[in-house]
Amino acid sequence: MNCNGLSLVSGGLDSQLAIRVLQRAGAHVEAVTFSSPFFDSAKAEAAAKALGVKLHIVDFLEDVMSLVENPPHGFGGAMNPCIDCHALMIRRAGELMHKLGFDFVSTGEVRGQRPMSQNAQSLLTVEKASGLKGRLVRPLSAKLLEPTIPEIEGKLDREKLLNISGRSRERQIALAAEFGITDYPSPAGGCKLTEDAYGRKLRDLMDHEGVRTSPGGPVDREMVELLKVGRRFRLPDGSGVILGRDAEENALLRRSCAGRPGHCTIEPPDEVAGPTALVPRAMSEADLEIARGIVKAWSRGTSEADRAPYKKFQLV
Repeated sequence: MNCNGLSLVSGGLDSQLAIRVLQRAGAHVEAVTFSSPFFDSAKAEAAAKALGVKLHIVDFLEDVMSLVENPPHGFGGAMNPCIDCHALMIRRAGELMHKLGFDFVSTGEVRGQRPMSQNAQSLLTVEKASGLKGRLVRPLSAKLLEPTIPEIEGKLDREKLLNISGRSRERQIALAAEFGITDYPSPAGGCKLTEDAYGRKLRDLMDHEGVRTSPGGPVDREMVELLKVGRRFRLPDGSGVILGRDAEENALLRRSCAGRPGHCTIEPPDEVAGPTALVPRAMSEADLEIARGIVKAWSRGTSEADRAPYKKFQLV
């Protein structure tokens, strides 16, 4: 019987193994990954190319920002709504599954590998929230979980699925050798939302300039992308300052300012090498004066003593 699956791929080892295990169990598999300013698709693209499978890339910015603004299951250690984010990714993959006429969605999750997000209860929560009950396959731990509809129907050979559990990586590494998978990153999140410092900058942006072009409007992608750029300051009257760290960032800030009402840039004094500052929304002339001082303080030849008074405004 023909069996077609859509497998979430991050580029990590587990998601690559899941595809190979499903293929061995008789399924045709295509991959799906998600992209946003918080995580990109580069590793997934490389993995899909190495595996020889078609990859679908889904823009996830609006989805993930809606969860950051209102996470039903709360945040992890930073501003990362991991359980809700994962469930919504699977829901979006499920929509694509139905569109393509496929039989199931799969992930590389391993029961017990991550004590918070991959314990037995979390796996059930994600399945329920995704709306894919019976159509969500976890091939690496399938024998430890209830049979899915494709297994019950005989489209997917359950005997060729696995029973991996826990945090040890020994079986995955052995399987990688068996399948000839040699290029995979170390297991890590790769999502900026899991970083404390980044989360503080995002919260600051949400509280002041906001992340949407208008109330209830679309996400301002450029402002979110700029969270990865430069040094950031919050001034007494509420103005934000983004300070370029090199020529490339300075040019990026100038381009970002062009054609955006309310934005302005501040350049270093004439004939002095220094940073460009972007002020997305100046709240007062007093703040602008401080912003000019920040540009001068980070320009070439300024001592640490002269820079020190401005560091109290800097976001870490």
